[in-house]
Amino acid sequence: MNLFVEAGQQAIVNVLAYIIFIGMALYALQGLRIEQLFKKGKTFQIQLFYIFLSIAIGSAVADFFLNFLDWSQTIPYIFG
Repeated sequence: MNLFVEAGQQAIVNVLAYIIFIGMALYALQGLRIEQLFKKGKTFQIQLFYIFLSIAIGSAVADFFLNFLDWSQTIPYIFG
């Protein structure tokens, strides 16, 4: 297969993984009452905090998932 096609497919998988896991982290964080840590009426800061925290958590999970996927694809080379 063409090297450029493989790189393009890998890029699509990476982007989708980040989007999905950041979205899942945002959804999970909405189950917490983080707004109690903020001053009253600071809606924008609370939303920004949710976004940044979901990006941090989602990126870490996506990195783990993508590394795990990459490592699992290289396991057959041990026996070959």
